[in-house]
Amino acid sequence: MAEFEYRVEIETADGLTTLTGKKPVGDGAFRLSLDLPEGKLKSAYGSLKMPMKKNERVFMNGFQTWTYCPEYDKSGRTKGITKLLKVLVNHYKLDRYGDYHFVDYPYKKGITHGESYGYIRDGEFFRLFASLDENPGYTLFKYDAKAENLTVERDCAGVKCGGPYPVFTLFFAEGDEAGVFDRWFREMGVSPITNKPIKGYSSWYNRYEKISEKTILADLEGCSKVLEPGDLFQVDDGWEPNVGDWLTADKKKFPNGMKSVADAIHAKGFEAGLWLAPFVCSTRSKLAKKHPDWLLKVDGEPWINGCNWGGFYSLDFDNPEVVAYIAETFNKVFNEWGFDLVKLDFLYGAAPFGNERETRAGRMIRAMRLLRTVCGDHPILGCGVPVMPAFGLVEYCRVSCDVGLDWNDKPIMRIIHRERVSTKQALETSIFRRQLNGRAYLSDPDVFFLRDDNIKLTEIQKRNLATADRLIGGVYLCSDDMGAYTEEKIALYKSLCDLKPEGRIQVDADNGLKLKYRDKEGAKTINIYEK
Repeated sequence: MAEFEYRVEIETADGLTTLTGKKPVGDGAFRLSLDLPEGKLKSAYGSLKMPMKKNERVFMNGFQTWTYCPEYDKSGRTKGITKLLKVLVNHYKLDRYGDYHFVDYPYKKGITHGESYGYIRDGEFFRLFASLDENPGYTLFKYDAKAENLTVERDCAGVKCGGPYPVFTLFFAEGDEAGVFDRWFREMGVSPITNKPIKGYSSWYNRYEKISEKTILADLEGCSKVLEPGDLFQVDDGWEPNVGDWLTADKKKFPNGMKSVADAIHAKGFEAGLWLAPFVCSTRSKLAKKHPDWLLKVDGEPWINGCNWGGFYSLDFDNPEVVAYIAETFNKVFNEWGFDLVKLDFLYGAAPFGNERETRAGRMIRAMRLLRTVCGDHPILGCGVPVMPAFGLVEYCRVSCDVGLDWNDKPIMRIIHRERVSTKQALETSIFRRQLNGRAYLSDPDVFFLRDDNIKLTEIQKRNLATADRLIGGVYLCSDDMGAYTEEKIALYKSLCDLKPEGRIQVDADNGLKLKYRDKEGAKTINIYEK
């Protein structure tokens, strides 16, 4: 049994108060609640010894759904952005997509970090360490392979305290993969809202923002030759005049409005999905210009979350008028236009900071609960959201970054943040987060492609992506012009949809990345890549 050494610092009226101690850590839940003096939390830190053998692998969950998080060997390190030119970081707001603005990246071999959960794996044997509750602050794990030390920090600085405080709420387990993850979710009391997988079409990865009523109806006609009744047809970004201006469609692109689009989708027998980003607005939106008081301010200035759409602000959902606007938006989307499902994106923008009343993570969880309330029973596909705050609050959730039209983007783009577009990184991250599927929600590993035009993936890469997505996720969306499919392509699509693995899917990440599974034809291996 290991010992957990902790240190908590509180800024009080009399100065800095420090509480230290040790507590044994065993198998199962570990809860450390302390009676704290009145003041503000400065830090909460703990550590324990956790040896790692040479052949073992370590995984640290990334901050949000797009954050790249593979398994590492003992010499691996979590890549940050500290070596990028500050002028580029500041201009493109590259530090706003992940945890870079509140987590230190040491840039040393053998040091990895992540949020909410992680594990060390020896073959089929897992040692899981995880948070049971992120409301008191994100649980920041850091592993130093050389020192064989796991440190745990609660992201709670600045929060008012006084009385009992759940400094750490952790879970430790050893055993096989299914066993340790099943036990963790039972201890949290989290289960998926639905067990119904979805498949269908997304407009994004073929046309991106260049959609219109004409292109959507053309794609819908093509999908009617391939998809089945009840499948999802999702209209992605590009339908709105500006991000944040959700109450009407872009009149040039969609002259007949979004109700006519939803009606057309329903007429083909499909479920209608619509993309929105409810907690952000572009800097050029009418919303930002008309309601500057709705924007989340940090040090007196509106917080910009990144460079998409020329820059985009966070909305302050503590403002009742913002909440009313979000509710009005979803009432229109569901009850007036008739859409069935919403893909809600860039959700991390709701809570880049906490305050003295609540932590950053607590605020993010409250934002997700707000979305659950305003969407009612309508399914949510979450995206761009910190991973654990979405547990049990959305039916479906992305578990990776966006895929691209090639394997790993241009070399110059590989040096930017961990949330960048990359098919390789999307596939890796989805595979290493596979345990969330069917436990936290049904996972979305992002789309796959079968088409031959407007794509730079090889046939093997397309086939591996499509097969892996089917094996490890509960959302299976294609982004092709299905009207251009040959009979051979249609047959391939249907065979992939019919894929039903028998028993457990194994992952071999020791000398590359392989998925091993069995179907009615026997044992199969997908060789994603080799070292």
